[in-house]
Amino acid sequence: MGRHSAALLVLFLQLFSGCTGSQRFARAASMQFTHSVYNATIYENSAAKTYLESHTKMGIYVADPTWEIRYKIVSGDNENLFKAEDYLLGDFSFMRIRTKGGSTAILNREVKDHYMLTVKASERSTNLECRTRVKVQVLDTNDLRPLFSPTSYSISLPENTAIRASVAKVTATDADIGTNGEYYYSFREWTDMFAVHPTSGVVTLTGKLDYSETKLYELEILAVDRGMKLYGSSGFSSMAKLTVRVEQANEHAPVITAVTLSPSDADYDPTYAVVTVEDKDQGPNGEISSLIVVAGDPLQQFKAVRSSPGSKEYKIKAVKEVDWDSQPFGYNLTLQAKDKGNPPQFSSAKLVHITSAEFQKGPPVFEKAVYRVNLSEFAPLHTPVTMVTAVPRYPHQKYAFKHSSDKNKFSINPDTGLITTSGPINADISSKFELEVITADKKAATKVVVDVTDVNNNAPEFQQTSYKAIVDENVPIGTSVVEVRATDLDKGENGYVTYSITNLSPQPFVIDYFSGVVSTSEVLDYELMPRIYNLKVRASDWGSPFRREVEASVTITLNNLNDNKPLFENIDCEVTVPRDHGVGEQITTASAIDADELQLVRYYIKSGNDLDLFEMNPNSGLLSLKRTLSEGEAAKVSFHSLQVVATDGEHETQPTSMNITVITARKPVQVKCVETGVATMLAEKLLQGSKIHTQSEPEDIFMDIYSVNRYSPLFDDSFPGFVEVKEDLPVGARIIHLGATDPDSGFNGKLVYVISGGDAESRFIIDMETGWLLVYSPLDRETTDHYTLNITVYDLGIPQKSSSRLLDVKILDANDNSPQFLQESYAVEISESTPVGTEIIQVESTDKDQGDNGIVKYSILAGTDHFAINELTGVVTVTKPLDRERYPFYVLKISAQDQAASEPQLVSTVPLKITLEDVNDNPPKFVPPNYRVKVREDLPIGTVIMWLEAHDPDVGPSSQVRYSLIDNGDGHFEVDKLSGALRIVQNLDYETKQVYNLTAKAKDKGKPISLSSTCFIEVEVVDVNENLYRPLFRSFVEKGFIKEDALIGTSVMTVSAEDEDSGRDGEIRYSIRDGSGLGVFAIDEETGVIRTQELLDHETTPHYWLTVYAMDRGVVPLSAFVEVYIEVQDVNDNAPQTSEPVYYPSVMENSPKDVSIIQINAADPDSKASDKLSYRITSGNPQGFFAINSKTGLVTTTSRKLDREQQDEHILEDIKHPES
Repeated sequence: MGRHSAALLVLFLQLFSGCTGSQRFARAASMQFTHSVYNATIYENSAAKTYLESHTKMGIYVADPTWEIRYKIVSGDNENLFKAEDYLLGDFSFMRIRTKGGSTAILNREVKDHYMLTVKASERSTNLECRTRVKVQVLDTNDLRPLFSPTSYSISLPENTAIRASVAKVTATDADIGTNGEYYYSFREWTDMFAVHPTSGVVTLTGKLDYSETKLYELEILAVDRGMKLYGSSGFSSMAKLTVRVEQANEHAPVITAVTLSPSDADYDPTYAVVTVEDKDQGPNGEISSLIVVAGDPLQQFKAVRSSPGSKEYKIKAVKEVDWDSQPFGYNLTLQAKDKGNPPQFSSAKLVHITSAEFQKGPPVFEKAVYRVNLSEFAPLHTPVTMVTAVPRYPHQKYAFKHSSDKNKFSINPDTGLITTSGPINADISSKFELEVITADKKAATKVVVDVTDVNNNAPEFQQTSYKAIVDENVPIGTSVVEVRATDLDKGENGYVTYSITNLSPQPFVIDYFSGVVSTSEVLDYELMPRIYNLKVRASDWGSPFRREVEASVTITLNNLNDNKPLFENIDCEVTVPRDHGVGEQITTASAIDADELQLVRYYIKSGNDLDLFEMNPNSGLLSLKRTLSEGEAAKVSFHSLQVVATDGEHETQPTSMNITVITARKPVQVKCVETGVATMLAEKLLQGSKIHTQSEPEDIFMDIYSVNRYSPLFDDSFPGFVEVKEDLPVGARIIHLGATDPDSGFNGKLVYVISGGDAESRFIIDMETGWLLVYSPLDRETTDHYTLNITVYDLGIPQKSSSRLLDVKILDANDNSPQFLQESYAVEISESTPVGTEIIQVESTDKDQGDNGIVKYSILAGTDHFAINELTGVVTVTKPLDRERYPFYVLKISAQDQAASEPQLVSTVPLKITLEDVNDNPPKFVPPNYRVKVREDLPIGTVIMWLEAHDPDVGPSSQVRYSLIDNGDGHFEVDKLSGALRIVQNLDYETKQVYNLTAKAKDKGKPISLSSTCFIEVEVVDVNENLYRPLFRSFVEKGFIKEDALIGTSVMTVSAEDEDSGRDGEIRYSIRDGSGLGVFAIDEETGVIRTQELLDHETTPHYWLTVYAMDRGVVPLSAFVEVYIEVQDVNDNAPQTSEPVYYPSVMENSPKDVSIIQINAADPDSKASDKLSYRITSGNPQGFFAINSKTGLVTTTSRKLDREQQDEHILEDIKHPES
């Protein structure tokens, strides 16, 4: 029964007429490929009409069933290899590209492995076009065989080549790729001397070569394509030749050992080193051809001289005088030995350092480039200045001054380098000495700068022994009379001079303390004071510890000056003279006294003698009458007042008056004067002055006490006869104080000390100032145990006096020497089976110290408890069982310790190496103890699949291992007895047997008993891909049908592929990988039956595409695929449907018959049902106003007239149903 559907039609009647309609525009559907680029593959050498494969559908979905699509390759196929075809199925036009038939070119991947094709699709009726690109990848097939390059190889091997050594490598290439390009190397014929690695081509030595047995091996090596075994083809291999020449072995290179010597200076032809050359080879290969100096001797001064013909011992000697100056540290000679083998072997270069006897420790170098010391001027003869030392200290090293002039003031001990004074040292002459000291061989030099310390050893010295000066009397106080000057050669305060006057009686002079200027301290009076002064002037320095002084005499003479006026004895004289006094007669005499006594007093009449009547004698002062008093004007005058003056030429007296009265009576001249007392006063002064002049200067007898060096120094009574000193007393330590006294004072009693003899080794020094005896350089009782020193003490007086005493110094022992072993090291070899308690070696040592300090006891400090040592004898014994394999040797640290009681004990150590000799007490041990190995089943016969490794800790033959197989896997495997190479000797087959359990044995060659051990080897055979063929579908596309009402699980169709392989390689499993039906359908992986997995609906999806894969179960699985088209067949399960559920047309009232009102459109989703639809009005038209065409659905008016006023709306129901 058909299904139907209804639609409402609401009709409006309109007053005015109108029309509606629709117009359909056909639009051309677009045409395009599913992808713009496709990836496709094809195998090289494919036959004609072989189609490309692509994992995606290549082509175009057909939008219009009328389309006819054709494909054409428009570019990329220059060689005309391909052709494009179309195949239509369902709604898809497949683009299929195949190789062309006929005599066209064959695909060759090795020539070209890809193509890029451009394909055009065109549709005939619409002329639509589109393009796509197809990338064609040419797949490889195994069409080429491996090729050797080169095809022949030749090597030479010495017969001592180690087993397992890689000796050659062959190389082949295969232009195929992947598995097709894989191949195996193997020997064409069996050999147990060599093995070739199946993939790398490395040839390994597996047997022991013997030149006397086989001198040449000619081997043929195959490169076999791995596909050969699979395909059974004999054309997939190639061959190369390997020629191995065995050479007689010069197995060992010479080995050089050298011992350098320390030649003595006395050696006329010194040997600098002894060289031994060993070569373990036999015959000529073990004989030494030469030993030469290859480097380090540019002047060719040395050569190696064989000790005796054929000897392996050589001596390094000089062939000319050696230039040690340019190489003060010696020569580094490089030696190389050559044996007589053919070809010869050369030893490794051996470096030998040789030095001269003098420079075994390097050339001597002074500890300081410049020594700077201070030395006091007080230093007596033999005072130590400094000790120069050149290191290293050679036994016969001597020191000397470079310049002989240095010997004037200093001397040097040639053995110790101690510089001492040999003469007086005076800073005034030279404040610095620069001494150049050299070693006697002139190889080293140093400078000693001696700065002389100025001391007060010089007294001031006057420039004159005496001074004289004259000074005027009455000069002002402070007037400089004379300047004395003394100089002192010392420096600083020692040379700073001051002055003083040392006269015991006071003197009217003083001297400036600093300048030496003598000046007056009183006003001098010639008349009343001494006329001559004898001054004692002293010059003193400011030195310490005492001042030095010197005196000089200064004579000062007083110079008399005219410093007194004449004085009249009488003044104010009244004189009476008779008038008739005769001319020329004396009247009176004027007398004046001048204390200076320098010149005569002269007299003259200053005034009152206007008439020139009187005359005065200028020298005597006699006044006489010059003219008569009785005549002329004179007669008229009776009184005359004369003013008389006395002068000494410089000074005048005050005028004194002489009043002369002239009388007539003849009476004698009468004179009355006033006395001044000048004469008496002057007489008293002269008397006092005469006393002063006669006084004398007392003697300064006390000066001798300080200036005369009366006594010699004397050592104290406590000065010892001997003194004991321990040899470990440090440098600078005090030993004893040696005192001395000198009764003198000042420098005469100042003492300095010195060791003047008995110290040739420069071990002692005495403090110059204090007298303390000190250690100057380290003492060594073992070298010298007694010294007799000559101690001298000097005073610093002039002349210098001294005394000397002998002092015995006994050196006491200190524990300063550690025990010394007789050898630098000890070594002994014993069997590892040596019984406990066996004495194996004795070590010995000596100690130079005395008493307990020299008694030695032995002990083992570290190493092991397997040995013990007798503490007194040094005998070493075994205390525990020994095992060479655990400890092949022992290095014991043996100590020798002295037994000092009061001082720290000293210890020396020496290594003792105990080497154990082997006993065969260990079986070989496999490493690892068991083996597992995986091997491919297709490896060629003769391939070494692994190496057995067994170690025997014994030595010699007991360590040499031989291998064998106890279980050889049914004859499939074999082991090389020497190398341990495990080989395949029969073809393996995974399908036959997957695992082999082998048992190997390792056995040593010990005698008399041989020991062995075993191990297990698990050989797992690995399956090789023998999957030659892939599954094959008969067609590239399959088509199936299913009704849309099919239940879930309904079988649609079966796809089937075939595989020519057997076993798992031929078992096929199916799967759906892609397509629009993915998830809608499922496939049985074993049978290939496709079933529905969901309900279908033809109207929704009329068809599906599936991509079905068939894959085999090989180790490397192969697959194929097929495109499956499933058409869903229609079932009438849908009612027709109008285009609109309700229509709203209108029509004019009173319309005539057959006026079209509306076209009803309906469709049926079921396929082809729309062509059989019929229409009718089921309700709303009781009066028959409307009619519908049953086939077209067109609604029209009938002959009945419509009246809008009566009914303006009609509702019609339309029914359409498919025809039966």
